[in-house]
Amino acid sequence: MQTLSRREKSLLCALLTRGGRKRSDCCRCEGLRAVRELLAERPELIRFTVGTERGLASLGGVEPPQFRLVSESEFSEFSATVNHQGILAVAGIPALAETPPEGDFILALDGVADPGNFGTISRTFRAIGGHDVWYTEGSIDPWGDKAIRSGLGAQFSLRFRRFADLADLAQCARSFGYPTLFVADPHDGEVCFDCDDLFRKSVLVIGGEANGASTPPAGSRRVIIPMPGDYESLNAAQAATVILLEYVRRTRKGSVGC
Repeated sequence: MQTLSRREKSLLCALLTRGGRKRSDCCRCEGLRAVRELLAERPELIRFTVGTERGLASLGGVEPPQFRLVSESEFSEFSATVNHQGILAVAGIPALAETPPEGDFILALDGVADPGNFGTISRTFRAIGGHDVWYTEGSIDPWGDKAIRSGLGAQFSLRFRRFADLADLAQCARSFGYPTLFVADPHDGEVCFDCDDLFRKSVLVIGGEANGASTPPAGSRRVIIPMPGDYESLNAAQAATVILLEYVRRTRKGSVGC
């Protein structure tokens, strides 16, 4: 085991900022479940890992690559959480996807600016077996510390692609055979549970927390979640979960796209 160098300590602090991540092309992955996801899915991305004796023991006897052992008090100095789990990895940021998307639909996040929502939505999409997450400028950095912690490292199992706006995103999706955008809307549209084409080679768009999705391109279709309680809207992550689990329900029934 090695000790943590001064340069590595500086990097850990720098990675808490978007500029620091851009300059180093690395990100922080903190917490037991997030580190386990990284180890399982993309171990080749790991630059070094840092942990306490307690954090190392939580991995069940598996010593992660390039491990630096530190004390509990030292770990607290660069941890982003109050009650840390004593384990953290620094990983290279995966390149944006360039290959064709896979699966029945693409998940698009348009202006989702809250890292907790971005991470939670990514985790839910990973849980239902999704592959491709596309997002527009104005959305939070998927590789920010809080986004990764909220996603429990799900980002390392997904393929991300960034676009200037929904129009560019839609054009690219059409070129890959995903012609229709379905935009989640809190006020008007087709009921998501009744929309037969919702997951038929399509793009599901979840908009930002404050104003929803931006103006969708011509030919897009709006979908709503029925709310008998007559409430204004759901949190972005909650709304995404409802619609994504509708995909699971249809898959189990063998009725996706039917």
